[in-house]
Amino acid sequence: MRNNSVKILVLLLVSVLSFSCSEGVKEQNKIDLQGHRGCRGLMPENTIAGFIKALEIGVSTLEMDVVITKDKKVLLSHEPFLSPEICYDSTGQEIGVNMEDSFNLYKMNYEDIAKFDCGSKLLDRFPEQTKMKTHKPLLSDVIDAVEEYREKNSLPLVYYNIEAKSVQGWDEKYHPKPAEFVDLLMEVIVEKNIEKVCNIQSFDPRILMVANRTFPDIALAFLIAENSDFEENLKLLGFIPEIYSPNFFLVNAELVEYAAQNNMKVIPWTVNDKGSMIELLDVGVDGLITDYPDLANDLLKEKGYTRL
Repeated sequence: MRNNSVKILVLLLVSVLSFSCSEGVKEQNKIDLQGHRGCRGLMPENTIAGFIKALEIGVSTLEMDVVITKDKKVLLSHEPFLSPEICYDSTGQEIGVNMEDSFNLYKMNYEDIAKFDCGSKLLDRFPEQTKMKTHKPLLSDVIDAVEEYREKNSLPLVYYNIEAKSVQGWDEKYHPKPAEFVDLLMEVIVEKNIEKVCNIQSFDPRILMVANRTFPDIALAFLIAENSDFEENLKLLGFIPEIYSPNFFLVNAELVEYAAQNNMKVIPWTVNDKGSMIELLDVGVDGLITDYPDLANDLLKEKGYTRL
């Protein structure tokens, strides 16, 4: 009788362990596929058309950049000015190089910004990008368009990774101070009811510090461009964010292990080649930010991953 009890106990333990292991593998096979600025390799960056295309491909998260206009609107743009690389002026002419101060978005109202075409220029860096006449949209309009498309097509929840484009030294020149920037951004996030499916990211630790203090429930991502010392970076920030988002070449096993021990995700940017994607997946990252979500999506399916 005693031997039978021991056998039963062993079988139960094996069953529990097997279930736990299978659950672990299942979780490891989930990945957060993020379309960088929508899908910059295929469509004009930070545009509604680009985000819809990314949804068609099957991303789980839409990565985007926001700035603030003169009339306090939250606008999608990677630069706080109209870039001559991707935009024509309001008459369809080239914008001169080094004309940033003349087209400073923080000194322009949205009504005027919307007259500039930022989707028709040919880009040598992205030869596959579809060209179209389009303007920089408001964050609120992007969310409305995305949610309408998602519901119409019965798609799962989509996440928003929103970068606040803030640089220390640019306060009140190209953007408001961090507290006002965060308040304006959160006003849209709350109004559109996406608090549970979004995070704020920034290279500027001040933005994250303010958001952590004033909106403690919002998820945060710390963007890192160069410094590979992640412990030093986190010490500068002063707290552990939900996401650590370094340039992809800064990722290593030590970082991924540290992040896992501290309940922090590692989601690198911007990885556009298959070889680097495979290396990052093998080391155990939680997501990939890419200009080519079509390439990444095919690879993830090939390797047995499912979207977050």
